[in-house]
Amino acid sequence: MEEQRETLQRIISTLASKNDEIHNFIDMLNQTIQNVQINSSNVISELDDEFDALYSVLDEMRGSMASTIQQEQARKIQALQNQLSNCSNALESSEELLELAAQSLDIKDPVKFSEAARQIKDRVTMASAFRISLKPEVSDSMTHLMVDFTRERHALQTVKFLPVPKAPIIDLAACLVIDNCITVSWRMPEEDSRVDHFVLEYRKTNFDGLARVKDEQSWELIDYIKATEYTLSGLKFDTKYINVRVRACNKAVAGEYSDPVTLETKAFVFDLDNTSSHVNLKVEDSYVEWEPTGGRGQEKVKGKENKSSGQNTVLKSSKSGASPKRTSIGGKAPVKGSRDRFAGESYTVLGNNAIESGQHYWEVRAQKDCKSYSVGVAYKTLGKYDQLGKTNISWCIHVNNWLQNTLAAKHNNKTKTLDMPVPDRLGVYCNFDGGQLTFYNAISKVPLYTFRMKFTQPLLPAFMIRCGGLAVSTGLQVPSAVKTLQKNENGLSGSTGSLNNIAQ
Repeated sequence: MEEQRETLQRIISTLASKNDEIHNFIDMLNQTIQNVQINSSNVISELDDEFDALYSVLDEMRGSMASTIQQEQARKIQALQNQLSNCSNALESSEELLELAAQSLDIKDPVKFSEAARQIKDRVTMASAFRISLKPEVSDSMTHLMVDFTRERHALQTVKFLPVPKAPIIDLAACLVIDNCITVSWRMPEEDSRVDHFVLEYRKTNFDGLARVKDEQSWELIDYIKATEYTLSGLKFDTKYINVRVRACNKAVAGEYSDPVTLETKAFVFDLDNTSSHVNLKVEDSYVEWEPTGGRGQEKVKGKENKSSGQNTVLKSSKSGASPKRTSIGGKAPVKGSRDRFAGESYTVLGNNAIESGQHYWEVRAQKDCKSYSVGVAYKTLGKYDQLGKTNISWCIHVNNWLQNTLAAKHNNKTKTLDMPVPDRLGVYCNFDGGQLTFYNAISKVPLYTFRMKFTQPLLPAFMIRCGGLAVSTGLQVPSAVKTLQKNENGLSGSTGSLNNIAQ
C-alpha cells in the first residue's frame, strides 16, 4: 500500500512537472505567434519605407532629367529663333534692293544709269542675304536625351529579400592566447559581399569542451568588427578556459553564431588570506593595507568583481559573484585557513593558493606613500613571528622608502643590495619545477634578481608591509617577454650571488 502510494506520488509529481513544462511551452508558442505577427508588420513597414525611398529617388531623377530636356529645348528654340530673325532681316533687305534694281532699268540718262548700277552692285556685294547660312544651326532631334531603363528594370526585377549571413568558421589554429590577450581569427564559409560587420562574444568558464548553460557566466559582446580577426586585450584569466563565438551581420539581419570554441586561459589566481594576516593589516581580496591601530576591517569583502584587467593594478579588487569555487589550477593547491595569524613584527599576509608545480607569474604595485614592504614566496610552515627573507624558507625582494629608496634581495637572514631603481610595479616569476624565483620590473620586464634552489614544499605568495598599501594583480599568464628572457637567464646578473648558495 505505502509502496503504491509512493509510486503514485512520484507519478503525480512527474505529471505535474510535465504539465508545467507544457504550460510554459504553450506560453512560449503564444508569445512566438505574437512576435511573428509583430515582426511581420515591422518588416512590411520597412518594405514600404524602402519602396517609398525608391519612388522618391526615381521621382527626383525624373524631375532632374525632365528639367534637362526642357533646358535643351529652350536652347535650341532660341538658336533657331535667332537664325529666323536674321534670315527675315536679310530677306527684307534683299527685296528692297531687288525693287531698286528694277527701277534703275528705266533710267535713260547714261551717266545716271551708270551711277545707279554701280551703287546697286556695291550694295549687292555687301548684302546680308549672301552671307547668312541657309542651314539650321541646331537639329530638331532630341534623341540624345532619351533614356534606356532596360538594365535598371532588370536589376529591380531581380531584387530579393536580403539573405541571412551564414555562420562564420573560427580558425582555431590561428587563434592565439598570450600576455592575457586572446586573438580570435575566423572566415566565412563562402564569399558574402553583403556582410557589413561581425559580432564577437566571449565568456569565461572552467569547463573544457562544449559550452554549458548551467553555472556559466554571461556572454560579453564586442560589436561592429569590420575585420575577420579581433584581439581581446587586458583580460584577467581567473578561469581555466574561455568560450568564443562569432556571427556575421548585414545591414538588416544577424546570422547564426559560429560553433563556439574553447581556448585555454589558465593562469595563477589567488587572493590574500586574511584569516592568517597580521592584525595590523587590513585585507580585501587582492589588496592589503597597513593599519597601525590594528584589529579592524578584517571582514573580507565578497561579491565584488575585480574590474582590473589583470595587468592594470587597482587599489581594491574582488571576485565576481558568478565566479566558480576556487579549485586547484595549474599545480596550485588551495590553502586552508587553519594557521595562526602572523604577529609581532611580522606584518605578513600570504596568498590563499599554493604552488606545487609549473611556471606562474603575478604583479604587485605599492601605494606611493608605502614606506617598507617585501614581496616574495614562502613555505606554508613560515612561523607566525618570522619575517620574510629572514628565514631559510622564505625568499623576497625588500623595498625600503623611509629615508631613501633602496631595493634588496633577502633570504635566510642574508641581504644583497641591488643597485637599481625601485620599479613602480614588481613582477614575480616562479618556476617551481626548475627551482627558480625571479623578480622583474613589471613594466619594462627587466630582471631584478633571481633565486635558484630546489623547492621541497608548496610555495605561497607572501607579502609584508609597513605603512601604506599593496595591490596584487593575479590571473596573469607568464609574459612572453619573460619567457624569452628565461632562455638566456643563466647569464642574469645576481643569479649566482651568495644568497643562492643556501639551497633548501
